[in-house]
Amino acid sequence: MITASPHSRLSSPAPGWRELWRDAITDARELLQAVGLGDRTDLLPADDAGFALRVPRGFVARMRPNDPTDPLLLQVLPQRAEHDRVEGFTMDAVGDMASRAGHGILHKYDGRALLIASGSCAVNCRYCFRRHFPYGEEIAAASQWRDALAHVKVDPSIRELILSGGDPLALATHKLEELTQGVADLPQVIRLRIHTRLPVVLPERIDDAFVAWLAALPLQKVVVLHANHANELDASVDAACARLRDAGVSLLNQSVLLRGVNDDADVLTQLSERLFAAGVLPYYLHQLDRVHGTAHFEVGDVRAQALMDTLRTRLPGYLVPRLVREVGGDASKRPL
Repeated sequence: MITASPHSRLSSPAPGWRELWRDAITDARELLQAVGLGDRTDLLPADDAGFALRVPRGFVARMRPNDPTDPLLLQVLPQRAEHDRVEGFTMDAVGDMASRAGHGILHKYDGRALLIASGSCAVNCRYCFRRHFPYGEEIAAASQWRDALAHVKVDPSIRELILSGGDPLALATHKLEELTQGVADLPQVIRLRIHTRLPVVLPERIDDAFVAWLAALPLQKVVVLHANHANELDASVDAACARLRDAGVSLLNQSVLLRGVNDDADVLTQLSERLFAAGVLPYYLHQLDRVHGTAHFEVGDVRAQALMDTLRTRLPGYLVPRLVREVGGDASKRPL
């Protein structure tokens, strides 16, 4: 019988990002087992509150074992409190549907248009402000982006396209290339901004093909990452960020202030420092969008402002994110 040599086993290619995506944990009991909490099924609700669990195994590996209060675990594990009906929490807290300007496109602010590029995410964050969004009806990438780009074409004030979702990097690179081809007919667009969590939760997505596409774009390029805690960042994330910077990207981060996850001055200070060590500038610290199912994460404004006062004493100004809230109908994010 012929067996593979140890050398041949070691030289097997690493799994690609699609394979890692497919291998994500989607069962809450499996997630608890993976972090040493298999006997704590008492933590779980009877169902997923209409929002499925999904988390890549590489992100799970960064969680503290045997700790039900781990800040990464709390972001993704379904909670019983998601079933609570809390006054002021709605299905569309930021007025997305009211700002719909066409199929898959939101136009909230002057000079910018947001394309709902995908309805998929590599990780389903339990505080997601679009957890109830009708993605099946609102994907800009459908029909080679034509409907969404048609709106931009007739509005010369739009200088920046924002790709959001879901996560736009859930799309294959060739689908993103279709967008690039369409943008070539829009001379007023000078900047592409991508909001994505994948370089943090699935850094393997920043592969050769993606970097080549991004580097070749004749546009200013901004990637806004989403990390809420320094423990989310490891060497693989650092490497992904370095590849993005080498492709000519400006890297920013936005966080959400979350009770039990990062509502602590030490934690927020460490996050800003760790981001900057990875070449990422802190950008926004969002107050929670008041979407149904997320009330247990909310931090009051007085507490939030006190945390910001402390950060300003501990960090240089360029490492202090701006505390904001998004309010439907406002002309910009609302500073707090």
